[in-house]
Amino acid sequence: MALVIAGERSGVGKTTVTLTLLASLCRRDRLVQSFKVGPDYIDPMFHQHVTGRPCRNLDPVLTSEAYVQQCFARHSQLSEYALVEGVMGLFDGVKGSREWGVGSGDEGAGEAGGEELLINDQCPTDFASTAHIARLLDLPVVLVIDCSRLSGSVAAIAHGYRSFDPRIKIAGVVLNRVGSDRHLSLLKDSLEPLQLPVLGVLRRQDNITIPDRHLGLVPTAELPELNALINRLADLGDTCFDWQHLLPLLKSEPLPHASHLPHLPSSPVRIAVARDRAFNFYYQDNLDLLQQLGAELVFWSPLEDAAIPKDVQGMYFGGGFPEVFAQELAENTSVRDAVKTAILQGMPAIAECGGLMYLCEQIIDFEGKSWSMAGVLPTSAVMGGRLTLGYRRAVALQDNLLVKAGTTVYGHEFHRSHLTLNPTQPLFETSRYDCEENMGCEGWGLPANVHASYVHSHWGESREIPQQFLQECRKLASIETWK
Repeated sequence: MALVIAGERSGVGKTTVTLTLLASLCRRDRLVQSFKVGPDYIDPMFHQHVTGRPCRNLDPVLTSEAYVQQCFARHSQLSEYALVEGVMGLFDGVKGSREWGVGSGDEGAGEAGGEELLINDQCPTDFASTAHIARLLDLPVVLVIDCSRLSGSVAAIAHGYRSFDPRIKIAGVVLNRVGSDRHLSLLKDSLEPLQLPVLGVLRRQDNITIPDRHLGLVPTAELPELNALINRLADLGDTCFDWQHLLPLLKSEPLPHASHLPHLPSSPVRIAVARDRAFNFYYQDNLDLLQQLGAELVFWSPLEDAAIPKDVQGMYFGGGFPEVFAQELAENTSVRDAVKTAILQGMPAIAECGGLMYLCEQIIDFEGKSWSMAGVLPTSAVMGGRLTLGYRRAVALQDNLLVKAGTTVYGHEFHRSHLTLNPTQPLFETSRYDCEENMGCEGWGLPANVHASYVHSHWGESREIPQQFLQECRKLASIETWK
């Protein structure tokens, strides 16, 4: 058993409710494992800050339905309580083109009307939605409703969500942004005929605000007052929830013995992982896979360190906000030069989105100022107002550092920059995940030891990707360890 926190739409306060629950549970010294639906990096940072445990992403587009189930089972059973934060509105997803028929027990079920095809006929765009995850994991849902601009209509919303898909078990509602006692009375009177439990009431809060910017919330590493905010959330959580009904729903059954990572080789390959305020978009499962496959991860900061780590055989630059810290990155000339030298001398490097931007010649920020970067790629990244967002199906156009030509990779893009020059030999031809709309070619693979792309990937169902990367890193190690 565990619980899904869902919203009737985006912006209703799912993250605030989730963090409030987590903060209050952890104040009680409860061991909690959290999960996040979708390809989110920043919300899981907040989860981990509160619980002290890495939050796990549940996304059947990036992985598979089976992987979502396995990931949840593996990690939830290592804790006392488990909580899943949803994405967008409860039924907001995509067309289930990749997974039709999966899990039906019949390879031909996608054409013959199997279970998943039936699901998508009923709600053709809810694949990878919060509702889809709740069905996959057979978990009850708590629906968060923004009550700031409604009273009696709350019952119509709650009834609609409860009846829309009878396979979804709505355990109750949390009423958020309630204005007054009179307002609350009107809401409860409206809900009473539904016999749907009110599991929490959050009043309008002026002192609980998480700042955001052009790609969502500001990451935890940039919020010096975060601990005070979490304490206020814990105070709120102690009084605003019906814990008598919530705790049994949140309870999970711990395994008698926690599993451990496999024993690493005596001489593992060392990978320098850029992790600081500029680069912090990583799926914990990706990092775990690298370790399980024999990597020793060496975390370092292109912002603050004077040099790249010694004795490493590969580099991994995740996404993040290099545009926000472009001046500091530019001023650290010794590291920029060292990164360029190492890559040009053959060190394998993965660079996703923000990492790609760092390997460019320049970043041109929102104000039009140019900042020099590592200069590995003969192009510049220009910030703009247009948001590129969505799941991608990417087909490799050539053999490259991570995959062979013809391989299909599923990932997502989320950025407000574009490149001044596109590669002449791109890594991928990309299209939208849920239709055949071509999104063009992208990704840099020259020099051949670089994989630089705007597409973020989750390797949970694709162990061959980190395996291939580490194989190339070991080739370098067999020649000469980088000093």
